[in-house]
Amino acid sequence: MEKFTKLTGVAAPLPMVNVDTDKIIPKQFLKTIKRTGLSEGLFYELRFDEDGNKKDFVLDQPAYRDAKILVAGENFGCGSSREHAPWALLDAGIRCIIASSFADIFYNNCFKNGILPIALPQEQVDLLMDDAERGANAVVTVDLETQEITGPDGGRVQFEIDPFRKHCLMNGLDDIGLSLQKANKIDAFEAKRRQEQPWL
Repeated sequence: MEKFTKLTGVAAPLPMVNVDTDKIIPKQFLKTIKRTGLSEGLFYELRFDEDGNKKDFVLDQPAYRDAKILVAGENFGCGSSREHAPWALLDAGIRCIIASSFADIFYNNCFKNGILPIALPQEQVDLLMDDAERGANAVVTVDLETQEITGPDGGRVQFEIDPFRKHCLMNGLDDIGLSLQKANKIDAFEAKRRQEQPWL
């Protein structure tokens, strides 16, 4: 998993509440377990009409095509627990999502995949949404070490994060990475077991 320390990039506004995981990545794109290529289905129903023609969706607009941060409405990521949702966002280059609230499973899945979800009071989200609506000038910096967001005009917002999750993101540790930190102990246990119980 890629480390997350400091992220500077364009923030895209998505002022919609209750954006569920089916809206993030519809069911027809869940036929793969690969984490790449899913950006094609990201927000598909918001990006395309029934005939496959492009709508004017924010992430397809020139100013936001390379957005790294998404400023969204409350209860982001509700609905089913599909891990493809953070995979699709990550595949599209989104490394941070800022909203007033998140669905629990989606929130947890973000951390396991290298995305930083930041929950802030609604009034602070509204200010960042305002910043994000500036197009290519909506450059925001998210510093995980200092737990601070800096807006395009230099305004700063502090955010809270669980220390363990912060440690994992800053060191690029998913569940497998955490286990591999104990590789020496695992190897020693396996060697001892083979010696004591060779029939297993």
